[in-house]
Amino acid sequence: MKSITPKQLNSIIESDNFNCQLIDIRDEYEQDICCIGGEKINMYSITDNIDKLSKNKKIIIYCRTGVRSANIVNLLEKSFSFDNVYNLDGGIMRWRDEVDPSLKSY
Repeated sequence: MKSITPKQLNSIIESDNFNCQLIDIRDEYEQDICCIGGEKINMYSITDNIDKLSKNKKIIIYCRTGVRSANIVNLLEKSFSFDNVYNLDGGIMRWRDEVDPSLKSY
């Protein structure tokens, strides 16, 4: 499974050639607490939304701590043959610790 650190993702976002698809798979109540952007596709409906996932761009999937998103990355790789998916290592909580401490912890 491929992963990306929050600092690596932040560098990509801040660059002029940001060409990734960022997917937040958390529940809606979690997204209401804090968010770093991206498309919101709940982890339980990811298979129903396969057609929304890019085959050409790097797809970065995140959750709170990186555990659920790692499971989704593995599912997409093994069951749907995606080779362009990355897990945000440590999730939004590591993003908060390393990139944006203004985000609420939960």
